[in-house]
Amino acid sequence: MIDEILPFAFAFASLAVGASIVVPLARAWAKRLEKRADGQIPPEVTARLERMEQAIDSIAVEVERISEGQRYTTKLLSDKARSYSERVE
Repeated sequence: MIDEILPFAFAFASLAVGASIVVPLARAWAKRLEKRADGQIPPEVTARLERMEQAIDSIAVEVERISEGQRYTTKLLSDKARSYSERVE
């Protein structure tokens, strides 16, 4: 039984230790960036963020299109299975 619990305990302890190290470092890094920033975003960063936003929007549209196709296919297969079971009975 302890052999089954040991990997989970090790993973949890590793996660706790890792989080206790990473979180303060991330906060310190963010504070350093805040102090260094003068409030202005460089134009190349703004342009890149706009391109990323457009790419994310187009990906969202494609994912929605794929999910609609999946719903349609599932409905067709469900209807086909239902009509087959009605013919068998």
